[in-house]
Amino acid sequence: MPAAAVQLNMTQGVTAISQDVYELHMTIFIICCLIALVVFGIMFWAIIHHRRSRGATPAHFHESTRIELLWTAIPVLILIAMAAPATSTLLKMDDTSRADLTVLITGSQWKWHYKYLEHPVAFYSLLTTPAEQIHGQAKKGETYLLEVDKPLVLPVGKKIRFLTTSDDVIHSWWVPAFAVKKDANPGYINEAWTRIDKPGVYRGQCAELCGKDHGFMPIVVVAKPEQEFEQWIASQSEEQASSAAKEQQQANEQLTMAEAMTLGETLFNGHCAACHQIGGTGMPGIFPALKGSPLTTQSAKRAEHINVVLNGRAGTAMQAFGKQLGSKEIAALVTYERNAWGNGTGDLIQPAEVQAIKDGQ
Repeated sequence: MPAAAVQLNMTQGVTAISQDVYELHMTIFIICCLIALVVFGIMFWAIIHHRRSRGATPAHFHESTRIELLWTAIPVLILIAMAAPATSTLLKMDDTSRADLTVLITGSQWKWHYKYLEHPVAFYSLLTTPAEQIHGQAKKGETYLLEVDKPLVLPVGKKIRFLTTSDDVIHSWWVPAFAVKKDANPGYINEAWTRIDKPGVYRGQCAELCGKDHGFMPIVVVAKPEQEFEQWIASQSEEQASSAAKEQQQANEQLTMAEAMTLGETLFNGHCAACHQIGGTGMPGIFPALKGSPLTTQSAKRAEHINVVLNGRAGTAMQAFGKQLGSKEIAALVTYERNAWGNGTGDLIQPAEVQAIKDGQ
């Protein structure tokens, strides 16, 4: 690795609060270095100048009030010197009041969901690093495991409040450039904030061990000038406002087997292969196989198969895709799973069948 790429110290970040955190880190680090220098300096000086070979005789003293006061007062003063700037910085980090924009961040094995509370915009953000790079079959890119299909877009110069939670296990939303690292706990809401000073692309990762694909939960934030952000929000709002109409149109579409298998394979590789594996073999004892499974091969379990993809399985890592994928996509995915890897049921699921199960719930 080139010397310029080696990062030994804490990143300075790109926000005012991240600069405060960096300065606090350096202040505490310098204090600790000074303490070490004084303590070890006195210790080595005493070892050298009071060694036995020089005929030194150890002193004997007990219950010295002066020494006891000194070794109590000095650490207290040091702790006060450290606590004052630390408290000031922590209070700033916890002050999420008067935010201009609030984003609800939900961790889910293994992706992030973003919802803008002041705008009708919400979406999932998924890893897009090619599988060939992950499995060592292609050269790794510069942003290996740090690229997503839909980044979180934020305005520059505005106070952004983050609310973090989780659908399943504990995750942690961490963007070093913002000095934001907040756990996403199921059933709880944690708060954090940032104000980005300049446009750019900032990357982070899940920082809490959350299961098999913990290392495949990247975070990408794109900071835009306010006007560009407003244009982006407007375009996303229009797109998502028409999603209901698109969903209804898709529910009336008729897929051919070739179309369903092509689309289904793409969706399976992007959403399901991490657990169930490319060949549908699963991971014994952890994730069930779909190849030759009763769920994916028996006609009597056709509706159950669709329902599992729509709503997941409670108490397992199988998550619900009903809010992530449309009826057409789920129909194609189920069709693929029922016909790939030699399952060969011949079942062709149509979007209307998926929509009917959705409507009946």
